[in-house]
Amino acid sequence: MTEFPQNPSTVFYFGTCLSDMIYPKAGLAGIRLLQREGVEVIYPKKQSCCGQPAYNSGFPDEARAVALAQVKAFSGSNAPIVVPSGSCAGMMHIHYPLLFENEPEYFEVKRFSERIFELTSFLRHSLKVVYTDKGPPVTLTWHGSCHARSEMACTEDSKALIRQLTNVTLVELTNEHECCGFGGTFSVKRPEISAAMVKDKVRDIQDTGATAYLTGDCGCMMNISGHMGTVKKPVSGYHIAEFILERIHG
Repeated sequence: MTEFPQNPSTVFYFGTCLSDMIYPKAGLAGIRLLQREGVEVIYPKKQSCCGQPAYNSGFPDEARAVALAQVKAFSGSNAPIVVPSGSCAGMMHIHYPLLFENEPEYFEVKRFSERIFELTSFLRHSLKVVYTDKGPPVTLTWHGSCHARSEMACTEDSKALIRQLTNVTLVELTNEHECCGFGGTFSVKRPEISAAMVKDKVRDIQDTGATAYLTGDCGCMMNISGHMGTVKKPVSGYHIAEFILERIHG
């Protein structure tokens, strides 16, 4: 069972590639939610990718090189590292130690991995946030990424934060457990299968009658919203951090 640090004064923030390049508002929203609780947020400028694309494509040496670059970028402190993505957090928390099992850097990497926490879990368990909803009534649904559910086990933490928003009605997806088909490089290597999967996911979202869907992973949001743009009556997608920040600020 994960032990969450209680009321830390300082955290590091791993922004993720997709937040940096495509969804900067989502990344910044995560930082502001942390700062709102009086936490100092440090963003190492030398951070880059978590290494998951290389790892999933069968290039362990390249993935190790990327991983070690992150370990170095976040060195000099034992402060928690908060990640606004269940997928990237899962890679860094679970797969980094596996990558280095037989390498001399194993213990250094393991110490780094033990500092990794997904954003919504950290907000709920470490900072014990309490939110007051200042937005109008809205009905939405939630898509949890595969890694958020199976590796970081943070899906219920995300939903718990959403349920604090009194004017928000959360409608569950019928097949929430199904992958959206992104899978990083999977969507590039198997585009036909990926397209069929995201088509099913979009239909499931539409069937809820929600006016928006939330997720904690920008990769899923990019894939789902990309297909949403091809259908009638598209449903808007938001990263949970951006959505919560907007609701509590009114």
